[in-house]
Order: sequence, then structure tokens, then C-alpha cells
Amino acid sequence: MGATGLSADPTEYRARLADQPDSQVDTWASELMRDVAKRRGIVRVVEDFRRATRLDEQEFERVFASGGGPPATVGHDAQGRLIVPAVALWALVPGIRSQVADGRDRLIEYLVANFDELVYV
Repeated sequence: MGATGLSADPTEYRARLADQPDSQVDTWASELMRDVAKRRGIVRVVEDFRRATRLDEQEFERVFASGGGPPATVGHDAQGRLIVPAVALWALVPGIRSQVADGRDRLIEYLVANFDELVYV
């Protein structure tokens, strides 16, 4: 499975991700967000992404908007949890790259933090 960047454990997965081109890391991060949103909900994706990328709520909103996500669609659910439209999750990838110098590393951290989700899919 080496050509796909996948592996049997998170440590090896992180090492293999480091060898992948930016475009591949970006694609996998976007696909993971989409797949997790379908199975576990948008709240889970937003919380996981924020935790892995170390973004507070305001930084998350800036990343979302700078990546092309419509700022007016950022909101909160009935429990007060931050949400965005699932169809716009892709905006987080170019957004994190445009807002922080270590965007690639943070995307890799998001992928590794969700390694068990990848195995499930």
C-alpha cells in the first residue's frame, strides 16, 4: 500500500504523508472531511479539524472564508457548536494553507489524528 500513502499505523502513516505532494495531501484531507461529515456529522469534522489544526473559533472562520467558504454560512447549531455547510468543507484546505505558514503540517496532523476514521472507510 506504499504508493497510496496508507499504512498499518499512525506513525508510519505520518511518515508516508510527508513524502506525498501537496496536491495529494490536500485531496485526502478534503475527502476525509466529506466522508466523516456523511457518517458522523459536520460538528465532528469542525471539532476534529479545529483541534488538529490548533484553530480557535475566530481563526477557523478566517481560514474558512479565505479558502473560499462563504462567511455568511458560518454559524452555530442549537447546542452552540460551530458549523459550516458540509458542501463547503473543501474551503478549509486552501484556507489553512493561505493563513498559516505550516498549513501542510496542520493538514497532515488532521489526517493522522483521524487515522482510525480512514481505516473505517
